[in-house]
Amino acid sequence: MLDEALIAEIAELHSGPDRGYHGWSHPQALLRLFAETEGDLDDPLAVYCAIVLHDVIYEPRRSDNETRSAVLARTMLQDVIPGDSLDRAIRLIEATARHAIPADLPEGETADMARFLDMDLSILAAPIAAFDAYEAGVRHEYREIPEEAFRQGRAAILEGFLAREALYMSDWGKLRFEAQARENLRRSIAQLRD
Repeated sequence: MLDEALIAEIAELHSGPDRGYHGWSHPQALLRLFAETEGDLDDPLAVYCAIVLHDVIYEPRRSDNETRSAVLARTMLQDVIPGDSLDRAIRLIEATARHAIPADLPEGETADMARFLDMDLSILAAPIAAFDAYEAGVRHEYREIPEEAFRQGRAAILEGFLAREALYMSDWGKLRFEAQARENLRRSIAQLRD
């Protein structure tokens, strides 16, 4: 959907020693899910672009990564994809800051956003070895934080996820990921609190 040179540039932006989980392997995993569900999307191009660019800027100790990624995405895609798809891709990227869907979106865009955000959290439902690798990648990204402080903070974050009525927003996500994600979260919280 984007040419090889641009994808190579985006992949390179996902590299670096500070990246653990949020490297290029994360969008690649989401692209595999995208391939399964592309035909069900209202604007597949917007979702595709959001997948490859939503973590293009990722600095663990900053709180504006999503906004900065959206700005860079707009710059990189301005003359590459149609304006409507670009605007939707930007809204998708920005939605990863809170993993919430704005109330005023049209139905098709709402459905795409739910599916995209569910893809982004699909790692929570990964098989045990992949989930543990994800947790190790997150720990790497926050390696400067002392172990006990990290464990307390990470457990609190995961407990926040577990407290949600539903982790996933689309019927597809709920059916595919919800049960395993809750099991993984409970197991990880127990290890962090042990």
